[in-house]
Amino acid sequence: MLKYPTYFLFALALLGACSEKPADGEFMASGDQISYNFHVRPILSDNCFACHGPDENKRESGLRLDMAESAYAALKENPGAHAIVPGKPAESEVIKRLVSTDAAEMMPPPESNLKLSEAEKEIIRKWIDQGAAYEPHWSFVPPVKAALPELSDPSWPQNELDYFVGSRLEQRGLTPNQPANKMHLLKRLSIDLTGLPPSLELMQAYQADESPEATEKIIDRLLDSPAFGERMAVLWMDISRYSDSYGYQDDNVRTQWPYRDWVIHAFNNNMPYDRFITWQLAGDLLPDASKEQILATAFNRNHKYTEEGGVIPEEYRVEYNVDKTNTFTKAILGLTVECAQCHDHKYDPISQENYFQLYAFFNNTPEKGYEGDVSISKPAKNPIMWIEKEDLQGVLDFVNHKDTSNIMVSVMADFKDSLRRTYILDRGLYDQPTREVQPSTPEAIFSFDQNTYKPNRLGLAEWTFAEDNPLTARVFVNLIWQELFGAGIVRSAGDFGMQGDLPTHPQLLDWLAVDFQQSGWDIKQLIKTIVSSATYQQSAEVDKKKQEKDPDNFYLARAPRIRMNAEHIRDMVLFSSGLMVQELGGPSVKPYQPEGLWEASTSGRGELAEYRQDAGNSLYRRGLYTFIKLTSPPPKPIIFDGSNRDVCEVTRNRTNTPLQALAMLNDPLVLEASRVLAAGLLDQGKSEDAAIEEAFARILCRPPSAEERGLLTEYYREELKRFQQSPEKILQAVRPGESPLGPMGDTAEAAALMQVIVAIYNVEEAITKT
Repeated sequence: MLKYPTYFLFALALLGACSEKPADGEFMASGDQISYNFHVRPILSDNCFACHGPDENKRESGLRLDMAESAYAALKENPGAHAIVPGKPAESEVIKRLVSTDAAEMMPPPESNLKLSEAEKEIIRKWIDQGAAYEPHWSFVPPVKAALPELSDPSWPQNELDYFVGSRLEQRGLTPNQPANKMHLLKRLSIDLTGLPPSLELMQAYQADESPEATEKIIDRLLDSPAFGERMAVLWMDISRYSDSYGYQDDNVRTQWPYRDWVIHAFNNNMPYDRFITWQLAGDLLPDASKEQILATAFNRNHKYTEEGGVIPEEYRVEYNVDKTNTFTKAILGLTVECAQCHDHKYDPISQENYFQLYAFFNNTPEKGYEGDVSISKPAKNPIMWIEKEDLQGVLDFVNHKDTSNIMVSVMADFKDSLRRTYILDRGLYDQPTREVQPSTPEAIFSFDQNTYKPNRLGLAEWTFAEDNPLTARVFVNLIWQELFGAGIVRSAGDFGMQGDLPTHPQLLDWLAVDFQQSGWDIKQLIKTIVSSATYQQSAEVDKKKQEKDPDNFYLARAPRIRMNAEHIRDMVLFSSGLMVQELGGPSVKPYQPEGLWEASTSGRGELAEYRQDAGNSLYRRGLYTFIKLTSPPPKPIIFDGSNRDVCEVTRNRTNTPLQALAMLNDPLVLEASRVLAAGLLDQGKSEDAAIEEAFARILCRPPSAEERGLLTEYYREELKRFQQSPEKILQAVRPGESPLGPMGDTAEAAALMQVIVAIYNVEEAITKT
């Protein structure tokens, strides 16, 4: 481990604000008017719906407080009383129970350990006094484009979304930050749109371009880069729970990577979102489906599979379809429908019948729960699509496959001449079928008209993108916002239901959702709209007033400072050092990993019993291509909050732990990148000052200040003297990694410069988007 005092002085000199952790949602009342959706429902949902909500089996006293007709009706146990009497809080049993001190009457009951604050009780009382008007849940109402709010400073907005943000800032007595300086903005744009830091050439070109269109040209250039598809694929691999192994104990290899190549291809070609999802849900059911459309359906087949002898095949077949159902509803509809697998949802109007109606769409496939143990394993499970040599020269020319062997991919197919019946499973158990159900969707979202939509996955896809579907556009827009700002407008990105966070900017979310639909589901246009805004392009500096008024940056009076994704940290190191092999797509690779880690979690059977590190160019591929073994996910991405890919994940945590600092200080890749960059700069004949300045710019994407330059130069000279006095330490310092040393690689100058570059990589700013 490095223990050099000057390094820590340098790190302290550059230390910035820590990454922010998303907080719970918040919505302030407008004047004195109480809204059921934004003020009352969250209180009832947290404290009352478990016993007085949608779950019929857990409902107490036959009372539902989530529906007006039930809440207004006479109580079954006391016909002379009503839970809620609109306009008359004193006559409403709800108020009487909330303020009671009698343990036999008070609500919530003492044993529940739930309690409303006085402010919450006053909101309920005031709402009843105002008429107790119920509203449909906000996310189940189709979005509409509101008129743009008026601002006291109309010069600030750069496009429509700034009006909504500016209006909320004015309501809170806040003002937006000044625009970010060009180098900070360029780094932010480059990381967000490509997952890579900007090249020196791009930095120089943008700095020199003083035209009003300079930023727009940079945005267009980054969106047109092949790296855009790779950056977006990182998000989609989490959502589609992509991995390179089957999971469970006998965790053997599978070949789903052509699906990843398709995702990259689809994003780079700006495939409209409706087609992107339709092909993944039901490409095989399209008329005269092409192999590309069928390959896209691998989305449904990325879940875990068992290869352990002695299992019950039907149990696992049901589990696989449960996973498909949960992934669709979480990622695309933004709902916690999985809560209704065993019983009616306690908070959302989704019954267990609704759950298995959705399940039925995925239940007509010939997929088996068990095809054999690891001794007869194959890299795909039925149904299978073969990718052959002629496909790579035709419809699947985007698949990066260098050898001549055919590839097997698990894809979707339905029975052609029969229909598997679907039953509600009692308590969700595979062997407890009860009543038969047909494919359908929750009425609360909007009805699945059998005369309009076919009762199969293609019909489900059409329903998903129907004009009246209130969720699809909102959910994806929110995911993109989360990718760019670190937190969504709805911070619970996978839960737009009753227990989810409320949108911080409801009208902005709806405006973006409708605009996205009207654009023809144009993903690049959506992203360009957001990154072209004054909101996105403002500085990330934090002043005391804003920190006190809005510590979690709900209202976006500044750009967020957030740590890069795990894959992008690896990519930054590779790209800035010149080590990156920028090859698009292809099979996953196995980079450096601690010895014994993989073997400790394996059964000792199958092709993946031992970790066999790759060599050559495969060591320097982007983080997207790192081999994901489900029972032993790669350690460095996990340390930096990467997804373990067991299930669909729409939001990553962002933690700050000592392990992350240790990884950056000791990771062989960081050390190798540092010595490669150092040797490369010296091989070009650069002076110590020029080499330090270029290394700084490559990593931090800006020139160093005079103070920073002085600290680094002093540190370089200290290290140079140390290596000159102890030349035997040079080879020990420059040994990490498998790339060759080069002409200057084993000199005292290279070793000293390497230590300086390691220090720069370990500055907080290096792995932070500012």
